[in-house]
Amino acid sequence: MLRFRLVYIFFYNLLQFCGHTWILTNTIISIDAVADTFYTVGLVMSLCQLLSILELFHIADGIEEAKLLPRLIQVLEKNLLLMMLVLLEEFQSKPVVCVQLFFWNILDLLRYPHEVLCVMDTTFTVILWARYTLWIPVYILSAITEGVTIYQAMLDTATSASGMQNSTDSSHSHQPFVHKASLPLLALGVSFTVWQSLKERQHQLERWHKKMKRK
Repeated sequence: MLRFRLVYIFFYNLLQFCGHTWILTNTIISIDAVADTFYTVGLVMSLCQLLSILELFHIADGIEEAKLLPRLIQVLEKNLLLMMLVLLEEFQSKPVVCVQLFFWNILDLLRYPHEVLCVMDTTFTVILWARYTLWIPVYILSAITEGVTIYQAMLDTATSASGMQNSTDSSHSHQPFVHKASLPLLALGVSFTVWQSLKERQHQLERWHKKMKRK
C-alpha cells in the first residue's frame, strides 16, 4: 500500500508538471496572439486546476506533507477565477488573462519539480530555493494580477449591465456584487498564505542547515 501511494503521488506530480509545461510552452508560442491564449490553453489549464483539488485529499490523508488551509486557499483562488473566466467569454481575450495564466504556470512549475524530487527522497539546492523563496514573490505578483483581473471583470460586467437595463436577465446585476465581495476575501487569503509560506520557508531553511551540518 505504501509503495502504491508513492507511485501514485509521483505520477500525479509528474502529470501536473508535464501539463503546466505544455501550457507555458503554448502560452509563449501564442504571445503574438494574446487574445487567443485562453482558447488555446484554457481547457488543459482547467483540467490541471480541477485535478489540483485532489491535493486537498493528499494532505488530509498524509500522502503529502503540507498545510491544508493555505493549499485550500490557492485551489479556491484558481478554480473560482477560472470559473469566472469560463462564464465571461467576452473577457477571455483580455491581455490580463494571458498574464494571469503565465503566473499560474510559473507558480506550479516552481512547485511540482520539488514535489517529484521529495517522493524520490532527494532534492537540489536550486529547486529548494525556487520552491520556498522564489515562489513567494511570484505568488504575490500572481495575486495582484488576480485582483486586477477581478476588478476589470467587474468594470466590464457593470458596463454590460448598464447596456442591458431593460433585459429580463438578472444574472448580470449580481455579478458586480460578487466581484466586489471577492476582492477583500482574496486579499485576506493571500495575506494568510504569504505568512504561512514565510514560516514554511524558515522551517525548510533550518532543516537544510541541519542536514548540511551532518555532512
